[in-house]
Amino acid sequence: MTTPDSDLLARVRERLAHSAAVLTPDVMAAALRAECGGVLGDTDLLDGLAYLETELVGAGRLEPLLADPAVADVLVCGPGRVWIDRGAGLERTDVVFEDDDAVRRLAARLALAAGRRLDDAQPWVDGHLPAGPGGRAGSGIRLHAVLPPLAHGGTCISLRVLRPATQTLDSLVDGGAVPAEVAHLVRRVVAARLAFLVVGGTGSGKTTLLNGLLGAVDPVERVLCVEDAHELDPVHPHVVSLLARGANVEGVGAVTVRDLVRQALRMRPDRIVVGEVRGAEVVDLLTALNTGHDGGAGTVHANSPREVPARLEALAALGGLGREALHAQLAAAFQVVFAVHRWPTGRRGLRSIGVVDRGDDGYVRVLPAWERDRGFTAAVDHVHALLDERGVP
Repeated sequence: MTTPDSDLLARVRERLAHSAAVLTPDVMAAALRAECGGVLGDTDLLDGLAYLETELVGAGRLEPLLADPAVADVLVCGPGRVWIDRGAGLERTDVVFEDDDAVRRLAARLALAAGRRLDDAQPWVDGHLPAGPGGRAGSGIRLHAVLPPLAHGGTCISLRVLRPATQTLDSLVDGGAVPAEVAHLVRRVVAARLAFLVVGGTGSGKTTLLNGLLGAVDPVERVLCVEDAHELDPVHPHVVSLLARGANVEGVGAVTVRDLVRQALRMRPDRIVVGEVRGAEVVDLLTALNTGHDGGAGTVHANSPREVPARLEALAALGGLGREALHAQLAAAFQVVFAVHRWPTGRRGLRSIGVVDRGDDGYVRVLPAWERDRGFTAAVDHVHALLDERGVP
């Protein structure tokens, strides 16, 4: 394909920027002809259209990467450094942008599609592209971008492809993500309506496990899921999803996860689930779980169950809840912690199960009840006692 000269491209881009029309091939072809004075051969026109579609529509050069169903992340670190993650670690691609201006234009266009602003006055952006910049099905794409000079070496774009988790607990057991030796215990925890957290690092499979566990909930129960982007899609007949939204370009209209947790309390939930607990909403979730809403759940970024109390302390502080109050509520709100892990091979799965225990000093700790490498520990008796109290065999 022959690349149009830069002056022509700049003129066409400027013309289209001032047009209210949707960028269809006809509209772009008309703009090309107008800027060329009507003299443009068929071959040059087709080459120009292909180039403009790459530059002006959707995710441009990143579109083929995002269309790959195996790709979870697309990371741009500058004009010539584009990486993807298919689940087995980062791979460098052969995608190359002309210069950093091209990367910046793409970042700004994606930010605008997410209803956000990205410029020198606001040099970073977080956003969500509801159906993907190219109209793909699924849960869309989470966008983050940073402009120079904050991003040394060129504009950085991070795109996380959000695909609804649909795995059942049975499929996770069959695939080895949940070892067969603990599958029965896991099912009993869900059946007993013990509240639980799923913890792990980024990309470790927290949402996947949570989705499978929710699919094992009794079909007669009403499950309210609160998320900042739609990822949970459990195989269950009565799931209600509430999705947060960010502020618009004028800085108004935001609906937070915390707002939605409060709304969920008024919707006759049997279980309240927060897809990812990462802010002050932990206070409202703890309050809900301590006022008769058993069986709640959520995910938290933590590398091990032992880190959970400290992580929740930090989040609760954002909501004005002190350490002592947090531990008092935490001890009554959650009973079990499932920790997932991503191994260097790319395999993901359940790594350990912990049980929440309040020590003599009043502070909560998470005791290991089962570990993939060691098997069951003495603390599993604590889990069995909780299950026996609820009459779950």
